Amino acid sequence: MVKSYLKFEPSKSFGVVATSSSNLVWTSSKDKSGTGAGQAIVAANNEVLTWDIKKGELLNRWKDENCKAQVTAIAQSKTDPDVFAVGYEDGSIKLWDSKISTTIVSFNGHKSAITILAFDKSGVRLASGAKDTDVIVWDLVAEVGQYKLRGHKDQITGLRFIEPEPQIPEGGDDEEQAMVLDNEATEGFLLTTGKDALIKLWDLSSRHCIETHVAQNSGECWALGVSPDLSGCVTAGNDGEMRVWALDVTGLASSARKVDLSQAINFLHDRGTLHRSSKERAVEVIFHPRRDYFAVHGVEKSVEIWRIRNEAEIKKSLARKRRRRRELAAKKGKKEAEAEEEDDKADDISKADISDVFVQHVIVRTTGKVRSVAWALSQGTKDLQLLVGGTNNLLETYTIVGKDKLKSKGDAPDYNKALAVELPGHRTDIRALSISSDDKMLASAANGSLKIWNIKTNTCIRTFECGYALCCSFLPGDKVVVVGTKEGELQLYDVASASLLESVNAHEGHAIWSLQVHPDGKSVVSGGADKTAKFWDFKIVQEQVLGTSRTTPKLKLVQSKILKVSDDILSLRFSPDAKLLAVALLDSTVKVFFVDSLKLYLNLYGHKLPVLSMDISYDNKLIVTSSADKNIRIWGLDFGDCHKALFGHQDSILQVAFVPHNSDGNGHHFFSASKDRTIKYWDADKFEQIQRIDGHHGEIWAIAVAHSGQFLISASHDKSIRVWEETDEQIFLEEEREKEIEELYESTLTTSLEQDPDAEDENREVGAASKQTVETLMAGERIAEALELGMADLNAIKEWEEAKQQNPNVAPPQRNVLFMALGNISAEQHVMNVLQKIKASALHDALLVLPFATVPMLFTFLNIFAMRSMNIPLTCRILFFMLKTHHKQIVASKTMRAMLDGIRTNLRGALKRQKDEMGYNVAALKVVGMQLQHKSVKDYVDEKWEEENEENKAVKKRAFVQVS
Repeated sequence: MVKSYLKFEPSKSFGVVATSSSNLVWTSSKDKSGTGAGQAIVAANNEVLTWDIKKGELLNRWKDENCKAQVTAIAQSKTDPDVFAVGYEDGSIKLWDSKISTTIVSFNGHKSAITILAFDKSGVRLASGAKDTDVIVWDLVAEVGQYKLRGHKDQITGLRFIEPEPQIPEGGDDEEQAMVLDNEATEGFLLTTGKDALIKLWDLSSRHCIETHVAQNSGECWALGVSPDLSGCVTAGNDGEMRVWALDVTGLASSARKVDLSQAINFLHDRGTLHRSSKERAVEVIFHPRRDYFAVHGVEKSVEIWRIRNEAEIKKSLARKRRRRRELAAKKGKKEAEAEEEDDKADDISKADISDVFVQHVIVRTTGKVRSVAWALSQGTKDLQLLVGGTNNLLETYTIVGKDKLKSKGDAPDYNKALAVELPGHRTDIRALSISSDDKMLASAANGSLKIWNIKTNTCIRTFECGYALCCSFLPGDKVVVVGTKEGELQLYDVASASLLESVNAHEGHAIWSLQVHPDGKSVVSGGADKTAKFWDFKIVQEQVLGTSRTTPKLKLVQSKILKVSDDILSLRFSPDAKLLAVALLDSTVKVFFVDSLKLYLNLYGHKLPVLSMDISYDNKLIVTSSADKNIRIWGLDFGDCHKALFGHQDSILQVAFVPHNSDGNGHHFFSASKDRTIKYWDADKFEQIQRIDGHHGEIWAIAVAHSGQFLISASHDKSIRVWEETDEQIFLEEEREKEIEELYESTLTTSLEQDPDAEDENREVGAASKQTVETLMAGERIAEALELGMADLNAIKEWEEAKQQNPNVAPPQRNVLFMALGNISAEQHVMNVLQKIKASALHDALLVLPFATVPMLFTFLNIFAMRSMNIPLTCRILFFMLKTHHKQIVASKTMRAMLDGIRTNLRGALKRQKDEMGYNVAALKVVGMQLQHKSVKDYVDEKWEEENEENKAVKKRAFVQVS
């Protein structure tokens, strides 16, 4: 009989505050219960989290089961604050509704990770930039990609819609004004920067680049910030260099309506260079939405706040400079002074040096390296508030005193850390995990902190400060946790009182790589880099309370035995019957000793690199070792023979763990975790891989199997702690292998299907936003299948109708079973249903999958759709797309030409009918509106009268001024 296994599925994930893969977004609290500090929308690997900044509570988790890629960009819609666009590492974009935490629509068009997203003013378009150097503009209403803009030669680092208010010329004919208003709906402009150090301005109406400048002298441009009034922007690159650009918005607005711009006009003007105090490369430039400040930062422990001076201040600064110049000139001689004075008359604010306009306000020093910042607009505070997301799994809010709040001139601006979300995660990578005996608590140890978690609720119960922890374990009774550190200390922590009970310098400053509690629970063994394994007994010592004669019981570690070996100890394991102790050494061998006499029992040779972890099965028969050589070896503990060497992972295998008991015959099953980001589940009797568990986005440092064997917990470099639960679903090894091969095939299939763009198409500035995915391939196959079935059915019915004219008693033909099952629907209805079920965003790509041979069939059905007025918008969309794609072949084919004539006639008829219907309905609505107006109360007060009066006065005044 084929052996079946039970599958492990992901159930929970916690321990992440924010990952550094993406930017963060601040949003105000929507509900009444929310606090004034607002909410932070942050990335957490493949999920998006919403934190209440003041309470430090997790409010929401947006999770898509099918999406395993990391989040790399987040943007909030300007019109609907509940809508967020989230970009992923695989080039996909999802629109989320934050109220219901579900995806509204998905887009696929980029080949690599999304770097930046931006909504337009009206919230109906989204622009996305990616590492593949393309910019795509998406239509959120039709749910399709409009076009792809090519021009940058490296990843896109900045993106912003520039939509100037349309300029209405004063005076002029009514006719001219009407024309202006008619053309008001221009598509606007797009400003982009790339790592290739270029800043480009695109006209979205004509879809081409109208201006390109070199943004940075230092080689790369990493950030773009545009001022809220669109009057200028700041680009930032390497070596702390920032360039300021003035943007001629009024010129842009008026040029939008001109067809012929004969002379070359530049709308972007370089205003000069500023230098940050840090020489790191910039990551973001973020302008305050309401005040004249902007924040700029690199990947360092500080954020620089710059202030834009107002006109009065600039004039003051210029006057001061002027005075200095005069004084200098007076010293030089009278004539020069006169010349200087004339220069000064021409001095003008717009010509002022850029360093007079922008001044550094304050440098905010942060706890960790900064990944992203956002301005928080909280009610009730006049100070500036800055939300900072660190690379160390931390969110902080800083309050910064503005210029207007400073008491006197000489005061330096101050800032203070107001709030932080830090408890729900470690600052550094978790290096060790331990589960309590009742499987209810989890201890996780990292560099600098030890945390105790409630596994059921995912909440952090206790946080202790510790050294650089490398291993940890609960002691029997689950009241105390022992931690081994890199500094060679064994530390005992009491969970109940949240205190450090004792710290023993166990290995004289050498790292303690491993420790394990003896199966009887009365002692612990620690192994370190000082080439010794030390045995410690737990003793309760009566200790005197200072200043009194009373004593209090205290837990102490007392060394009982010592085992010296030839090299550093990397791992230690007791056998469950407590007879043997296995020790893994740095020389790639494993030595097995008797616990009572410490005599050598077995030597296990075979690994090419050091063994990093090992475990012994519940029945003391097998020991499994995992090594940096990417292999797992299974050994018998009776003779020390190697049963099997398995090439387990693509990188070092950091931990192995057996299922701790044999309730379901799974006592010889074990897990292995590696730097290649996967966990694998193995059968040590059959030497087979049962399951590969994916989900982490970084190397997996530690795993722990529950004592019940029903779940597994893993901790990774991506800062997340994940729980994997055993389900009732069975796994069959054959099926798993097939599934893996299929996944591999699918991943190569879509890349091979990406059409090689023609040389001319590749060099064009604008292209189609399309990308083949498995979903579009399946959709294409479904269309082809429906067309074949439909054509067969149409032909059968046609033959029957012809035969019926000869012989009226002919029985109707036997139709396909599918049509009968769907309620005896017609062939065209079936094809229409299939087309309607395909998502709008995937339709074009699905139609590209169809070979040209199926196009005549598709056109036959389009003709029927036009005749019967079935979903005319969809019919038109498919028809026009197919005509555009296969234009040359269709024009060359005679049969197709006749077909197209028929379609044209039918479609025009259908569209005319729809147009008439709409016109009739609009007219009827107008009539109904008029009737309602007549029936309602008459407006005797002329509200517009006063406004008109004022306007007339203004006109008279203006006329008077002109006359004078």
